[in-house]
Amino acid sequence: MLPSRPTPTLSLADAAYNQIRHDILSCRLMPGAMITESELMDSYQIGKSSCRVALARLCHEYLVVSRPRKGYYIAPITVQDVEEIFTLRTQLEPLAARLAVGRVDIELLRELEAACRVELIAPLPEQIDVFMNANKRFHLAIAQASGNTHLIRTLSGLMDEMSRLVALGFNVQKTKPEIKNDHNAMIQAFTDRDAKRVELIARRHIETFQAMTLEKVYATLSKGDVLLPILERRPF
Repeated sequence: MLPSRPTPTLSLADAAYNQIRHDILSCRLMPGAMITESELMDSYQIGKSSCRVALARLCHEYLVVSRPRKGYYIAPITVQDVEEIFTLRTQLEPLAARLAVGRVDIELLRELEAACRVELIAPLPEQIDVFMNANKRFHLAIAQASGNTHLIRTLSGLMDEMSRLVALGFNVQKTKPEIKNDHNAMIQAFTDRDAKRVELIARRHIETFQAMTLEKVYATLSKGDVLLPILERRPF
Protein backbone atom coordinates (compact mmCIF):
# COMPACT_ATOMS: atom_id res chain seq x y z
CA MET A 1 0.00 0.00 0.00
CA LEU A 2 1.42 3.37 -0.98
CA PRO A 3 1.86 5.94 1.79
CA SER A 4 -0.60 8.81 1.68
CA ARG A 5 0.76 12.10 0.40
CA PRO A 6 0.83 15.06 2.77
CA THR A 7 -1.71 17.77 2.09
CA PRO A 8 0.08 20.58 0.25
CA THR A 9 0.22 23.84 2.13
CA LEU A 10 -0.74 27.11 0.53
CA SER A 11 2.06 29.25 -0.83
CA LEU A 12 2.59 32.61 0.85
CA ALA A 13 1.13 34.35 -2.21
CA ASP A 14 -1.95 32.10 -2.18
CA ALA A 15 -2.47 32.69 1.54
CA ALA A 16 -2.13 36.45 1.07
CA TYR A 17 -4.56 36.38 -1.84
CA ASN A 18 -7.14 34.39 0.16
CA GLN A 19 -6.91 36.67 3.20
CA ILE A 20 -7.19 39.93 1.26
CA ARG A 21 -9.95 38.55 -0.96
CA HIS A 22 -11.96 37.44 2.07
CA ASP A 23 -11.66 40.90 3.60
CA ILE A 24 -12.79 42.52 0.35
CA LEU A 25 -15.82 40.23 0.01
CA SER A 26 -16.83 40.79 3.64
CA CYS A 27 -16.29 44.57 3.29
CA ARG A 28 -13.62 44.67 5.96
CA LEU A 29 -11.76 46.41 3.15
CA MET A 30 -14.45 48.86 2.06
CA PRO A 31 -15.40 49.43 -1.58
CA GLY A 32 -13.66 52.50 -2.93
CA ALA A 33 -10.96 52.51 -0.24
CA MET A 34 -7.42 53.39 -1.34
CA ILE A 35 -4.73 50.84 -0.42
CA THR A 36 -0.99 50.62 -0.96
CA GLU A 37 1.41 47.72 -1.08
CA SER A 38 3.14 48.88 2.11
CA GLU A 39 -0.17 49.08 4.00
CA LEU A 40 -1.13 45.58 2.93
CA MET A 41 2.31 44.21 3.76
CA ASP A 42 2.02 45.65 7.29
CA SER A 43 -1.60 44.63 7.84
CA TYR A 44 -1.22 41.04 6.58
CA GLN A 45 2.42 40.49 7.55
CA ILE A 46 3.42 39.49 4.02
CA GLY A 47 6.37 40.20 1.76
CA LYS A 48 6.41 42.41 -1.31
CA SER A 49 6.44 39.51 -3.79
CA SER A 50 3.43 37.79 -2.18
CA CYS A 51 1.60 41.10 -1.97
CA ARG A 52 2.13 41.87 -5.65
CA VAL A 53 1.03 38.41 -6.78
CA ALA A 54 -2.12 38.69 -4.64
CA LEU A 55 -2.90 42.15 -5.99
CA ALA A 56 -2.40 41.00 -9.58
CA ARG A 57 -4.92 38.20 -9.07
CA LEU A 58 -7.41 40.52 -7.39
CA CYS A 59 -7.08 43.04 -10.22
CA HIS A 60 -7.75 40.23 -12.69
CA GLU A 61 -10.98 39.46 -10.78
CA TYR A 62 -11.95 43.17 -10.84
CA LEU A 63 -12.00 43.30 -7.04
CA VAL A 64 -9.06 45.72 -6.96
CA VAL A 65 -8.23 48.50 -9.40
CA SER A 66 -4.66 49.64 -10.04
CA ARG A 67 -3.86 53.34 -10.20
CA PRO A 68 -0.37 53.79 -11.68
CA ARG A 69 2.02 55.64 -9.36
CA LYS A 70 -0.76 56.08 -6.79
CA GLY A 71 -1.51 52.59 -5.53
CA TYR A 72 -4.72 50.64 -5.68
CA TYR A 73 -8.31 50.99 -4.65
CA ILE A 74 -10.98 48.45 -3.79
CA ALA A 75 -13.49 48.20 -6.64
CA PRO A 76 -16.63 50.21 -5.84
CA ILE A 77 -20.11 48.72 -5.65
CA THR A 78 -22.90 50.03 -7.83
CA VAL A 79 -26.64 49.59 -7.72
CA GLN A 80 -26.24 48.33 -11.27
CA ASP A 81 -24.06 45.51 -9.89
CA VAL A 82 -26.87 44.43 -7.57
CA GLU A 83 -29.40 44.39 -10.40
CA GLU A 84 -27.13 42.54 -12.85
CA ILE A 85 -25.98 39.89 -10.37
CA PHE A 86 -29.51 39.00 -9.37
CA THR A 87 -30.72 39.04 -12.98
CA LEU A 88 -28.14 36.38 -13.81
CA ARG A 89 -28.84 34.34 -10.68
CA THR A 90 -32.57 34.38 -11.42
CA GLN A 91 -31.87 32.87 -14.84
CA LEU A 92 -29.12 30.41 -13.93
CA GLU A 93 -30.04 28.96 -10.53
CA PRO A 94 -33.44 27.56 -11.56
CA LEU A 95 -31.62 25.86 -14.46
CA ALA A 96 -28.99 24.43 -12.11
CA ALA A 97 -31.71 23.21 -9.74
CA ARG A 98 -33.61 21.48 -12.54
CA LEU A 99 -30.45 19.75 -13.77
CA ALA A 100 -29.64 18.62 -10.20
CA VAL A 101 -32.92 16.73 -9.69
CA GLY A 102 -32.14 13.07 -8.98
CA ARG A 103 -28.44 13.81 -8.59
CA VAL A 104 -28.08 16.12 -5.59
CA ASP A 105 -27.10 14.80 -2.13
CA ILE A 106 -30.25 15.41 -0.06
CA GLU A 107 -28.55 14.81 3.30
CA LEU A 108 -25.82 17.28 2.43
CA LEU A 109 -28.45 19.91 1.61
CA ARG A 110 -30.12 19.32 4.98
CA GLU A 111 -26.80 19.82 6.76
CA LEU A 112 -26.06 23.02 4.85
CA GLU A 113 -29.57 24.36 5.44
CA ALA A 114 -29.12 23.82 9.18
CA ALA A 115 -25.78 25.68 9.01
CA CYS A 116 -27.58 28.69 7.47
CA ARG A 117 -29.68 28.98 10.62
CA VAL A 118 -26.96 28.71 13.25
CA GLU A 119 -27.27 31.50 15.82
CA LEU A 120 -23.94 32.90 17.00
CA ILE A 121 -23.03 35.12 19.91
CA ALA A 122 -20.63 37.14 17.81
CA PRO A 123 -20.32 40.57 16.16
CA LEU A 124 -22.75 41.12 13.28
CA PRO A 125 -20.07 41.00 10.52
CA GLU A 126 -19.03 37.55 11.73
CA GLN A 127 -22.66 36.38 11.80
CA ILE A 128 -23.12 37.58 8.23
CA ASP A 129 -19.88 35.82 7.19
CA VAL A 130 -21.09 32.52 8.63
CA PHE A 131 -24.52 32.83 7.02
CA MET A 132 -23.15 33.78 3.60
CA ASN A 133 -20.62 30.94 3.64
CA ALA A 134 -23.28 28.34 4.52
CA ASN A 135 -25.73 29.81 2.01
CA LYS A 136 -23.12 29.73 -0.75
CA ARG A 137 -22.28 26.11 0.03
CA PHE A 138 -25.98 25.19 -0.13
CA HIS A 139 -26.47 26.75 -3.55
CA LEU A 140 -23.15 25.48 -4.93
CA ALA A 141 -23.98 21.93 -3.81
CA ILE A 142 -27.00 22.16 -6.10
CA ALA A 143 -24.96 23.67 -8.94
CA GLN A 144 -22.27 20.99 -8.58
CA ALA A 145 -24.91 18.27 -8.80
CA SER A 146 -25.96 19.72 -12.17
CA GLY A 147 -22.68 18.44 -13.61
CA ASN A 148 -22.22 21.59 -15.72
CA THR A 149 -18.76 22.98 -14.95
CA HIS A 150 -19.35 26.33 -16.65
CA LEU A 151 -22.56 26.82 -14.71
CA ILE A 152 -20.80 25.96 -11.45
CA ARG A 153 -17.97 28.40 -12.14
CA THR A 154 -20.32 31.22 -13.14
CA LEU A 155 -22.60 30.81 -10.12
CA SER A 156 -19.63 30.62 -7.75
CA GLY A 157 -18.34 33.94 -9.07
CA LEU A 158 -21.77 35.56 -8.84
CA MET A 159 -22.19 34.46 -5.24
CA ASP A 160 -18.78 35.85 -4.33
CA GLU A 161 -19.74 39.21 -5.83
CA MET A 162 -23.06 39.07 -4.00
CA SER A 163 -21.23 38.59 -0.70
CA ARG A 164 -19.93 42.16 -0.90
CA LEU A 165 -23.37 43.56 -1.65
CA VAL A 166 -24.93 41.70 1.27
CA ALA A 167 -22.10 42.50 3.68
CA LEU A 168 -22.28 46.20 2.89
CA GLY A 169 -26.06 46.60 2.83
CA PHE A 170 -26.82 44.48 5.89
CA ASN A 171 -23.86 45.70 7.98
CA VAL A 172 -24.80 49.35 7.49
CA GLN A 173 -28.43 48.55 8.33
CA LYS A 174 -27.21 46.48 11.31
CA THR A 175 -29.25 43.40 10.55
CA LYS A 176 -28.55 39.82 9.49
CA PRO A 177 -29.98 38.26 6.29
CA GLU A 178 -32.78 35.80 6.91
CA ILE A 179 -34.28 33.09 4.76
CA LYS A 180 -37.75 31.73 5.28
CA ASN A 181 -38.65 28.19 4.22
CA ASP A 182 -37.44 28.18 0.63
CA HIS A 183 -34.42 25.96 1.32
CA ASN A 184 -36.53 23.32 3.04
CA ALA A 185 -39.21 23.54 0.34
CA MET A 186 -36.50 23.03 -2.27
CA ILE A 187 -35.09 20.04 -0.39
CA GLN A 188 -38.55 18.47 -0.31
CA ALA A 189 -39.00 19.07 -4.04
CA PHE A 190 -35.63 17.42 -4.69
CA THR A 191 -36.71 14.49 -2.52
CA ASP A 192 -39.91 14.19 -4.57
CA ARG A 193 -37.89 14.57 -7.80
CA ASP A 194 -40.28 17.29 -8.92
CA ALA A 195 -38.19 19.26 -11.42
CA LYS A 196 -40.88 21.82 -12.15
CA ARG A 197 -41.42 22.63 -8.47
CA VAL A 198 -37.67 22.77 -7.79
CA GLU A 199 -37.21 25.29 -10.59
CA LEU A 200 -40.14 27.40 -9.39
CA ILE A 201 -38.91 27.51 -5.77
CA ALA A 202 -35.36 28.34 -6.85
CA ARG A 203 -36.59 31.31 -8.89
CA ARG A 204 -38.87 32.54 -6.10
CA HIS A 205 -36.05 32.23 -3.57
CA ILE A 206 -33.66 34.36 -5.62
CA GLU A 207 -36.33 36.99 -6.31
CA THR A 208 -37.17 37.22 -2.60
CA PHE A 209 -33.51 37.57 -1.61
CA GLN A 210 -33.03 40.15 -4.37
CA ALA A 211 -35.88 42.29 -2.99
CA MET A 212 -34.45 42.01 0.52
CA THR A 213 -30.93 42.98 -0.59
CA LEU A 214 -32.09 45.85 -2.79
CA GLU A 215 -34.14 47.20 0.10
CA LYS A 216 -31.04 47.27 2.31
CA VAL A 217 -28.82 48.75 -0.41
CA TYR A 218 -31.28 51.52 -1.25
CA ALA A 219 -31.76 52.25 2.46
CA THR A 220 -27.98 52.46 2.76
CA LEU A 221 -27.86 54.92 -0.14
CA SER A 222 -30.34 57.17 1.64
CA LYS A 223 -28.40 57.38 4.91
CA GLY A 224 -27.01 60.87 5.29
CA ASP A 225 -24.70 60.16 8.22
CA VAL A 226 -22.57 57.44 6.59
CA LEU A 227 -19.88 57.69 3.94
CA LEU A 228 -21.31 55.29 1.40
CA PRO A 229 -19.06 53.42 -1.04
CA ILE A 230 -21.96 52.75 -3.43
CA LEU A 231 -22.34 54.31 -6.84
CA GLU A 232 -25.76 54.74 -8.45
CA ARG A 233 -24.54 53.43 -11.82
CA ARG A 234 -21.23 52.04 -12.99
CA PRO A 235 -19.22 54.55 -15.06
CA PHE A 236 -18.21 53.49 -18.58
